[in-house]
Amino acid sequence: MLGHFCTGVTVVTGMSAAGPVGFACQSFAALSLDPPLVLFCPQRTSGSWAAMSSSGAFCVNVLAEDQRELSAVFGRAGADKFAGVSWSPSGTGAAVLDGALTWVDCRVTAVHEAGDHFVVIGAVDALGPVREARPLLFYRGRYAAQADLDPRGRSGEVLDTLLTWQRQSEWS
Repeated sequence: MLGHFCTGVTVVTGMSAAGPVGFACQSFAALSLDPPLVLFCPQRTSGSWAAMSSSGAFCVNVLAEDQRELSAVFGRAGADKFAGVSWSPSGTGAAVLDGALTWVDCRVTAVHEAGDHFVVIGAVDALGPVREARPLLFYRGRYAAQADLDPRGRSGEVLDTLLTWQRQSEWS
């Protein structure tokens, strides 16, 4: 049932004592415009979240449709996920992945236990530019292109606004 809810695919990054860490995350959402807050939900067993949580900051990299391979790299446990991945530090020091559709740099304001996950709430410090591309989507247990979601093969107007994001200048 919940697999019929289409989500965008993100990579949440942060810094640890050993360097950058990150993981693929579908459970990301805008929470509040005033003040600007977002949330994501890492598994309680996530080693990446455990490594970055003490830094008090994170960056959500929203992936574009052409970044399926990058999503797969960050979806795996173990190995150095940043080997061969180009990135630059955000204002909080978390990794902004080159080629991301956009990014959201945040400071952790709260962490709540919720079953086998945490709910991490972050105050938005900065928003990245949005590049011209379609978002990487996940639907019914697999990656999906925008056209895959409309059984008639038409481009859906609702999906065109999936990643509509208020610019920081419009928050006040």
